[in-house]
Amino acid sequence: MTEVLDAPAEASAPPPASTDAAPRRRGAGLGRWRVAARLARRQVRRAWASSALVATLVALPIAGMSAFVVYSASSMPTPEEEITAELGQMQAWIEPVGVPDAGFWQVPIDPTWHGYPIGADDAMTIPEGAPLDDPTTVLPAGTEVIAIAQGRAAARTADGSTSLPAWAGAAWDPRFAGAYDLVEGERPTTSREAMVTPAALDYLGIEIGDALALPDTTQDYTVVGTLKAAQLADADAALFLPASAQDLVGGTTRWYLPERELPWVDVQRLNQEGGVVALSRAVLLDPPVFENRYYASAMPMGWWSTMWPLVLMLTVAGLFAGYVVVMLAGAAFAVAARRQQRALAVAASVGADRRDLSRTILLQGTSLGLVGGAIGVLSGVGIAALVMALTSDGRATQFWGFHVPWELLTGILVFAVVVGAASAWMPARRVARTDALQALRGARRPQKPIASRPVWGSILLVLGVAITLLSAFAVATINATSAFGYDSPMRYIPAYGIVVGPIVAQFGILMSGRWLLWVSSRGLSHVGAAAKLASRDAAANASRTVPAFAAIAATVFIGVFALGQSSMQTAQSARMWFYQAPVGSIAVSFWPGPGSTTGTLTGDEAEEAAAAATQLARDADADEVAVLSRQQRAWSYASPDAVPDDLTFTLAVLPEEYLLDPEDGSFQSSGQDPSNPLSVIAPDDLETAIGVELSASDLAAYRAGAAVVPDARFVTDASITVETYEAVDQYEGRVPDNIFEHHPDSPPFADPLAAERLDAIVVDAPLQPVSIAIAPHTAERLGMTLAPERVVASTQEPLSQRARDRMQSQAEGLSTNAYVISPYAELGPPSDAAWMVPLLTAVSVLVLGASAVALGLARFERRPDDATLAAVGGTRSLRRRIGYWQGLIIAGFGTAAGALAGVLPPIGFSIQSGGVQLLSDIPWWLIASLVVALPLAIAVANWLVPPRHPDLTRRTVIT
Repeated sequence: MTEVLDAPAEASAPPPASTDAAPRRRGAGLGRWRVAARLARRQVRRAWASSALVATLVALPIAGMSAFVVYSASSMPTPEEEITAELGQMQAWIEPVGVPDAGFWQVPIDPTWHGYPIGADDAMTIPEGAPLDDPTTVLPAGTEVIAIAQGRAAARTADGSTSLPAWAGAAWDPRFAGAYDLVEGERPTTSREAMVTPAALDYLGIEIGDALALPDTTQDYTVVGTLKAAQLADADAALFLPASAQDLVGGTTRWYLPERELPWVDVQRLNQEGGVVALSRAVLLDPPVFENRYYASAMPMGWWSTMWPLVLMLTVAGLFAGYVVVMLAGAAFAVAARRQQRALAVAASVGADRRDLSRTILLQGTSLGLVGGAIGVLSGVGIAALVMALTSDGRATQFWGFHVPWELLTGILVFAVVVGAASAWMPARRVARTDALQALRGARRPQKPIASRPVWGSILLVLGVAITLLSAFAVATINATSAFGYDSPMRYIPAYGIVVGPIVAQFGILMSGRWLLWVSSRGLSHVGAAAKLASRDAAANASRTVPAFAAIAATVFIGVFALGQSSMQTAQSARMWFYQAPVGSIAVSFWPGPGSTTGTLTGDEAEEAAAAATQLARDADADEVAVLSRQQRAWSYASPDAVPDDLTFTLAVLPEEYLLDPEDGSFQSSGQDPSNPLSVIAPDDLETAIGVELSASDLAAYRAGAAVVPDARFVTDASITVETYEAVDQYEGRVPDNIFEHHPDSPPFADPLAAERLDAIVVDAPLQPVSIAIAPHTAERLGMTLAPERVVASTQEPLSQRARDRMQSQAEGLSTNAYVISPYAELGPPSDAAWMVPLLTAVSVLVLGASAVALGLARFERRPDDATLAAVGGTRSLRRRIGYWQGLIIAGFGTAAGALAGVLPPIGFSIQSGGVQLLSDIPWWLIASLVVALPLAIAVANWLVPPRHPDLTRRTVIT
């Protein structure tokens, strides 16, 4: 320590006249840094256990952040990778989209964004005309092109037929390498040969060399090999057919240019002369400057345009993780600093000043932050590689490559160093204020709370609650007025206060932590010796205890916030869920197809679509299939005069007390349609259609003319009112609305042609789309004109995701130009368990980890006290109970503080929602259980772990 010893003497002497005084002072400063670094390095090695703990605490979140960065970056393509997946080794593709010679334009790097010139009225006018059938006419003569059509084609399987993604054209050309790659076999050489994906061999039950059976053609194709497309997963079945099958595949056609480059000038010429868009390799690699008011943004900013959302998310996660690590590592440094107090006091006695002592502790934190950060970054890269290998589905567009963004990883490493230094900052300040004589004597006096801290902590606590509530009322008030535009900062700035307020309140609790521990120690001193000793130890070592429960509070705050907010949103979604069938059933709807001119299905088209939907449900292994019919609306007719005179509309009239105010009321449906509530279902299909089994007597009554009513709002005096109107009255709005009250400006209601009461069989099944069901015989008696509306089917087991995907693919093959079939597996609204179990698990693991660190440090630091207790007769049971109360105090303070702050944002968001999100939807019982159960579990676990055998040589008892 000669360098340290010389420094004070030189500082007290008059400055020398020599001109090299400044260099000597600089040399002395560097010498102090070298000595501090040497002391820090030795202490890190000597206290290897605490050093490993701090490095691990830093490494864990850094590993997660690094893995997330690498994983996300690997999901983002470079221009070269995107070009390869889109073009292979081709130079460009072109496609006719616009009208030739009409000023057509496209965005250079995104051909799907295109348009026409803007007129004097600041509007884009679409010119008359059609795109070219053959865009190669605008290319120079002799240009080589390969036409590829992409669509779907039907193929036979062992169970029937299915619709698969299909390509028509020479996708197997070697110049498509990267976009389409040969896996096995040979490339087709004739128009009677084809290829499939490897998964299609298993799916279709064929092998290379077998015939490919396509039901829509008499042409036979022989499978000569397998091909892999960049956009397809390994499990995707697809077909690659020769160019002669273009009509069979349908879809869109693009013309690929293997050799000819298309610079931006040529692309613009194709736009203007042919209305042709182009994706060009040359343009993508060197995009020109492009500005257009109809284009949402100018040219992208390159790498950062895709990475900045990732950086923003990472920053938020990093701040939270950094806060928790600083608290826990700070507690570890506080213990380590007290353990090396005597060594630092020796250094002070031979010339080290306060800055030297503080610098020594800070350098320990910095070095451990660097070590932990380096381990975390390297581990994160490895974790990302492992996760990518395990989760990859084989698509080249899922993980474009293994991208390691060293710029971000360097920033994460710097962040780790900052976290390590910040963790040591408070212990370093305390060490700098240490009395060397007391440290050399080994004196350990309890720390007393400072009065100013509870004052400032209380101020922050009240301020945080006030910010939350005032921000919530401000958002609610702003949303209820039109004084601010939707893009005004006043609409979103107060919303941040709802989240910022609880964070401020949490800092208030943190600042008051030492005082709270002191107050609790006074109260617990009357409970028993174990509680008294544990609480006094927590209060006396607040530099270790307060950061520990602050870390727990931060974790619980995030968990309770997410739990409360997600519960309200999930409950809101459940209330607004649109059911298409009873939960667990399959619903197959059908809609007018692209060839429809009226926007509705004719009776024959609806019957044909229902037959196809029934076939689809049967192919999905449905046990029972029910066809639901409804009467057709008059709205499909061009005018009131076109409505047939004999067409009627029958309505079950909803009682007036349930009608909504047309000005203020908002109708929310769970899939039911009160404006057309009558569904016609055959008696044998009723159980499948509504998911409820009727008794024999109810079923007989239903056949005789009674109505089954899952929605009891329609029932009055055990019956419902049914009125029949002329269809033209329904067309012109003269039929009761059944949802809203009659508006004074609306036409008066017409007199019904007939009215009667039907007996009602009320069943408890509101969560499905049927409001009222009547039998076909009853509908015929009422004069209803019916058409199938949907098919509902039930299965023994819920459909797997693969079965649902297969059903969707088959539906596309069964759809026609007249109708489109849309299958849907009704699973009901998302369950809370889908996110609640992982959330509570993560919170519990983090709280248990933080508590384990804090209690481990407490046990380590209490070794001398345990020796003293044992020396004066303290039993092993007493020391176990002290551990129990230590766990209860630390975890209890943390969970209570975090939960109190965590419920504030949901309360604020509930206020600002105006009654949409309800506080009653928050699982208060679960939050209360969390606050009680977690501390108890941690306390019991700490009690179960036996204390170490005390080292009685450390204390001598005077008898």
